[in-house]
Amino acid sequence: MIEFALLLLLVGIGPALLAEALLARYEVLAYTAGWRTPTTALPLRMPYARGADADRPPDAYLVYLDGIGKRRFQDTRDGGQLVDCLIGKAPEFRVLGQIQPYSPLAHPLADRPVWTWLRRRIGLILFLHNVMQIFVAADRRYRPLYNRAVGSQIAAQLQLAGYRPASGSPVVLLSYSGGAQVATGAVNELWSQLRCPLWLATIGGFCNGANDISHAQHVYRLTAASDWIERTGMWIFPQRWRLVRWSGWNRAAREGKISVHWLDPATHVGPRSYISPQARLPDGRSHLDRTADTVIALIREGIRTTADPEDPLATQS
Repeated sequence: MIEFALLLLLVGIGPALLAEALLARYEVLAYTAGWRTPTTALPLRMPYARGADADRPPDAYLVYLDGIGKRRFQDTRDGGQLVDCLIGKAPEFRVLGQIQPYSPLAHPLADRPVWTWLRRRIGLILFLHNVMQIFVAADRRYRPLYNRAVGSQIAAQLQLAGYRPASGSPVVLLSYSGGAQVATGAVNELWSQLRCPLWLATIGGFCNGANDISHAQHVYRLTAASDWIERTGMWIFPQRWRLVRWSGWNRAAREGKISVHWLDPATHVGPRSYISPQARLPDGRSHLDRTADTVIALIREGIRTTADPEDPLATQS
């Protein structure tokens, strides 16, 4: 009986996986060939950034790259709670949460009629779409194209939010799960277009470690011992293995650019996830509050340390 159930599952998912494997490549190729133009406009009354007032430079621009649950301009993984929490606790930052990490054309999945139809009937397809986009972004054949596409999307949205190239204003790419693959890939394009001081913060980051992140000031890796999804990424991608010393990730680690910050006992997803507003710590804070507090403290310290280079970054490893 179990074997029969597994067979039915394979028969049902197999064609969907094949279709997604083919369709996931179409968007990056359409971008590269110029067949379609990336979207820059946002929904009516949706600002390009929230937080610090636009009439003065913020202490930092923070770009949030969500995990595979992202399918519209609005934040969907947690109803926008992480972004709201960051804005509430750090009003000196200007925060962008509308980036589409899994669409080189910046076209929200939920706004496509065919996906709206499929979501009502085969919800798994939406999950598979963004999963496949992560592997396209990690594939050495498509990675440079994908990195350029999404890096350009982020640069365009930052400028629409008031960022001035070569202004020296810090930019932070905060990523969750598979968003880390996109964040590490966007580094070179952002540097090329904006010449910006750039920090990365990954929460349970799932990435292959192949991207060159030498233009990043620092990478803050927020993780937990119970996060088996991040551990899977470290296992399946050889570029994350310490033996592969030439990979972008390992070069940055040897240069002291990657620090690890533990958020135990959080998990990647579920009621005890990094961004759970219900799960509580012994000090009374929620997992969501602790994650936001950690991100904010690291960004503030990174900016302060850059302004005062004689004060070294703490917790490097």
